[in-house]
Amino acid sequence: MKLSCPLCNSQHIYAFHKDKRRDYYRCQPCALVFVDPLSLPDKSQELAEYQLHENTLEDDGYLAYLRRLFDCLAPHLRTDMTMLDYGSGPCPALAHLFQEAGFSMDCYDPFFGPKAIEKDQYDIITATESIEHFHSPAKEWAHWMTLLKPGGWLGIMTKRVLDVQRFANWHYKNDPTHVSFFSVETFSWLAKTHNLNVIFPANDIVLMQKPE
Repeated sequence: MKLSCPLCNSQHIYAFHKDKRRDYYRCQPCALVFVDPLSLPDKSQELAEYQLHENTLEDDGYLAYLRRLFDCLAPHLRTDMTMLDYGSGPCPALAHLFQEAGFSMDCYDPFFGPKAIEKDQYDIITATESIEHFHSPAKEWAHWMTLLKPGGWLGIMTKRVLDVQRFANWHYKNDPTHVSFFSVETFSWLAKTHNLNVIFPANDIVLMQKPE
């Protein structure tokens, strides 16, 4: 069976890297790097890996890491905005930072809950260390585009692919739940395809705005 890209569905893909555990492919049109579908972890394997994470509200380093996304979004925030943290994990630390600053933020996480999204649309959607876990990024992205209001902002934190040489030695790919890897080219393709404005304020942060 011929492989197709899980983001743009193109079959114009090529072998990108291979290690002892997995094969990785790259899509020519959208530049997404993704693992062989046969290597995707099942839900029990994902949950077991997530439960090893020890991020808490008492971890100042973790909070400082997340605060970088808040600081990037801060100039665009108003207290009357609706906000969603998508993939909030067992400890909704980013929502805590927003709430400390006077903003109300809903949370969604398919493993740790809440497992239902409260509102039909949001002004702000954040995804910190989530998008690299998506088995079907096209489906998740389409959902975001429905959830995001015109004029709204999407804030994503994820490490970005630079080139095949650095990918070979990249610790980020070694997490078995990391299966979709994005780059500036991928986010630029998404912005062009969905008519979004895109900003790269840091090497692991991207902001996108849906036009009014």
